[in-house]
Amino acid sequence: MKVLLVGGGGREHALAWKLHSDDPTVELIAAPGNPGIAELARCEPVAAADISGLLALAERERVELTVVGPEGPLAAGIVDRFRERGLAIFGPTASAAHIESSKSFAKRMMREAGVPTARAVVTSDIETARRAVRHYGAPVVIKASGLAAGKGVVVAQTIAEAEAAVDRLLEDRSLGDAGSEILVEEFMAGEELSLFVLTDGTNAIPMLPAQDHKRLLDGDAGPNTGGMGAYAPVALGTPALVQEVMESIIHPSLQWMRENDATFTGLLYAGLMVTGDGPKVVEFNCRFGDPETQALLPLLASPLLPLLQGAASRLDVAELSWMPRASVTTVVAAAGYPDAPRSGDLVEVPNLVANVHVFHAGTARDAAGRLVSAGGRVLSITAIGGAVREAAFLSRAAAEKVGLAGKQIRLDIGWREAASRGESG
Repeated sequence: MKVLLVGGGGREHALAWKLHSDDPTVELIAAPGNPGIAELARCEPVAAADISGLLALAERERVELTVVGPEGPLAAGIVDRFRERGLAIFGPTASAAHIESSKSFAKRMMREAGVPTARAVVTSDIETARRAVRHYGAPVVIKASGLAAGKGVVVAQTIAEAEAAVDRLLEDRSLGDAGSEILVEEFMAGEELSLFVLTDGTNAIPMLPAQDHKRLLDGDAGPNTGGMGAYAPVALGTPALVQEVMESIIHPSLQWMRENDATFTGLLYAGLMVTGDGPKVVEFNCRFGDPETQALLPLLASPLLPLLQGAASRLDVAELSWMPRASVTTVVAAAGYPDAPRSGDLVEVPNLVANVHVFHAGTARDAAGRLVSAGGRVLSITAIGGAVREAAFLSRAAAEKVGLAGKQIRLDIGWREAASRGESG
């Protein structure tokens, strides 16, 4: 079996690691890959955004399945292009990827499908946005409608903070076209949960719920990021809750997509808020999440490749098998992240102990062959333990040993879970 993996971050390294661990005979090609992925796959210098180049690579190599990691090529139509040439590919079409690339599209879908979510005003007009801010009051959420690499959401604690966010997006165009249309959304109180669902468009199977830590600093302080860590399983994500999400959110969404010529295949990521009124959607993503993927895949006992193949054609798996363990991922971020991450710093990866995995995200080799930082989130350190406390300790200890000037890490990944389970330390 020959598989092409598109992307070069921590999520893609975790996918490569799982595919290789399940079956070392699978021939992996990664484009563009990274130094960590290069230990498991042959890396080709084709950018994830170069759809024509990726198509030529897939045809030249006669790959049997292409797996797309990042959202950019999905939104740009890579799945459409590959399917036109008769090539099997895991991911949604461009029309289906609108569920992530356009938050206004996702809101309309949820409203028409009856999917529970926060009320919102969608607008490109500054005065309309300001009126919506005053209508909802603080706290209030300001979101860029387009793709913004995890940086397009502001949870404003005051009216002034919200209006400043509106001005940055609509007047200053701080995120360019991604923020030319925004959502002013009512604040939802509760606890966040990430649920990944594999689907062929009709059949759907949930993965283990996980929880991401979006804020930069301990105690959920500081700015939003793409994610500073994650853990699984989550006590909040009971089988009953997952079933409720499937019935009230996932299946109605998939049905609406089918009925509106946007059948969704691949991995549907539901970012949820579990409120006093039940689970509601914060956002949808059209691909594996990062860093949740790094936390989830080491716990997945079922082989991954048949699941990816099934979602690309017909998914007939009844349920997934998971290790009865806990997983915690700590992200090692570069100095200056998230606003102005510094690149080119030497990276020293510590000697690993059992049950600890290092997934490369923003790394590269310099002219001398040394490992250096090349992105905001540099490494993801995942540890497996008998409980969240043990896994968190192992992950944190390894992250603290990473050599990287000015590195940023959170020391409290999984703190809610440990507290809810009565674990400490």
